[in-house]
Amino acid sequence: MSRLLPVYAAAVYAFLYAPLAVLAVFSFNRSRFTVWEGFSLAWYRAAFANRQLVEGAWNSLIIGAAATIGATVIGSLAAYALWKRTSRFTVAALYLSLVTPEIVMGVSLLAFYQWIFRYLDIRLGMHSVILAHVTFCIAYVALVVFARLRTLDPSLEEAAMDLGATEWQAFYRVALPNLTPGIVAGALLAFATSFDDYVITSLVAGVDSETLPMVIYAMARRGVSPAVNAISTVIVLGLGVFILLAQRLQRT
Repeated sequence: MSRLLPVYAAAVYAFLYAPLAVLAVFSFNRSRFTVWEGFSLAWYRAAFANRQLVEGAWNSLIIGAAATIGATVIGSLAAYALWKRTSRFTVAALYLSLVTPEIVMGVSLLAFYQWIFRYLDIRLGMHSVILAHVTFCIAYVALVVFARLRTLDPSLEEAAMDLGATEWQAFYRVALPNLTPGIVAGALLAFATSFDDYVITSLVAGVDSETLPMVIYAMARRGVSPAVNAISTVIVLGLGVFILLAQRLQRT
């Protein structure tokens, strides 16, 4: 049985990543079709020369950075509060936000924004996408930081306050340095999740806030261009690096 486990694991990974490998290989294909005609970087040049793709990538970077900052601050403080006063209901609510289907969350956010923005006379745009991404990224950051906090000894802060430190000084000088790897890991995971999101973004985005996944999906519906293969390969590699860094930092 133990000899079959590596074979089984290899088959599972091949099933998961074989389509991505094919996509990456044909992004270097000279032909527009899935027939290998030679190595070429022409589709990468075409992808980066496409104005719509560049604007979508720029929007995704802005939204991802803003959502990461907001979700990291709120999620880290929420995790610290849960660690101080643990509530099973509140922790379960965080997990519930992770398993809620994206289409349900997207529709609920759209209805909420339409109800609020009607009174404020505000239209959907980049701001609504950022708020939506902060909303679903908070849970990722909070759970990662909370897992890090569970390894922290509460007596360290108590000892610091016994020595004259205030609660803020104990948090800033004792807890925060120990939480930094978890906070950074949560931030990287939040950025990867925000950058990759399509369903929720497509429901709450305005006409001037198309993200890269939305542009790629629109291009793929008109017929898959090898330029889409190229930009998709860049996204997979970039987000893969972020996720690996997040896991590495979470374990330190």
